Amino acid sequence: MSPVMVNAGLSPIRVGILGFGGLGQAATRVLAPKQQMQWVAVADQKGYAYDGEGLNPNRCIEIYQAQGSVGYLETHGVLSSNSIEDLVKTAPGVEGYFLALPNLPNDFMASVAKTFIRLGWRGVLVDAIKRTSAVELLLELKDELQTAGITYMTGCGATPGLLTAAAALAAQSYTEIHNIKITFGVGIANWEAYRATIREDIGHLPGYTVEQARAMTDAEIEALLAETGGLLTLENMEHADDIMLELAGICSRDRVTVGGIVDTRNPKKPLSTNVQITGRTFEGKVSTHTFTLGDETSMAANVCGPAFGYLKAGIQLHRRGIHGLFTAAEIMPQFVS
Repeated sequence: MSPVMVNAGLSPIRVGILGFGGLGQAATRVLAPKQQMQWVAVADQKGYAYDGEGLNPNRCIEIYQAQGSVGYLETHGVLSSNSIEDLVKTAPGVEGYFLALPNLPNDFMASVAKTFIRLGWRGVLVDAIKRTSAVELLLELKDELQTAGITYMTGCGATPGLLTAAAALAAQSYTEIHNIKITFGVGIANWEAYRATIREDIGHLPGYTVEQARAMTDAEIEALLAETGGLLTLENMEHADDIMLELAGICSRDRVTVGGIVDTRNPKKPLSTNVQITGRTFEGKVSTHTFTLGDETSMAANVCGPAFGYLKAGIQLHRRGIHGLFTAAEIMPQFVS
């Protein structure tokens, strides 16, 4: 089988999405025009849906927004308080899942991975996790994932993910990396569309913890945003780009910094998202590469697109019998057409 056209001449890769908030819903729209992947499974907090012939994104979003769960979907929906486990048991032939889940509490993603291991499921899992400590918890499961026959791709969103991979590629110009600086701008018209993401970001603010952010009511978050004019300014974040670049042998984690601004009231980005890689070349010259994302690309586009690109790469690895834990800085994503 050609490594480039992983499913040329074959049926589409059957994929599922876990989590159906703003990111999960956006992921369905990213998948909709794709020919190489087919969306067949989804779970949220209260239920799940599975259709081997493919789910209808518009109908699922309509049901979720009206009734609070895809479990209410006619024919294919099931209400469940144990939705992820029940879906995995019910949905045969799903080769990979995008975990569009809030990592609250900090060990939640690791607990989801343990569920897949316990169920004896074999396939590819992809997350867009943020925190360094959360990735460290997954690293502890590396051997278990390999033994279980799971290929797990972690940190595969925008940052960590797209920008981390760009940094790993740009680092090749240098013999020594001095620093890597990731700066992001996110604009969303209404914070309620990305409640979990905003809560995670609040957990990075000075004086807040992940636990505090998770416990905040919507009214408390709205009060905080009222104080800041809708802006969240984040500096020196605990972001897994650092451990991913360290694991890839690019530089020590203390040379990586991540920060940015999230505007929760305006879809226009407050600043351009970019990564700067500064280093010394073999000639002794110090220089900086800068990779900047187009301002017109949304957070959802820059997270979901790479996530599915890494899912396709993970499928390639899995079909070759390569299992375990990998990061966005180790593997090149493959474009899903």
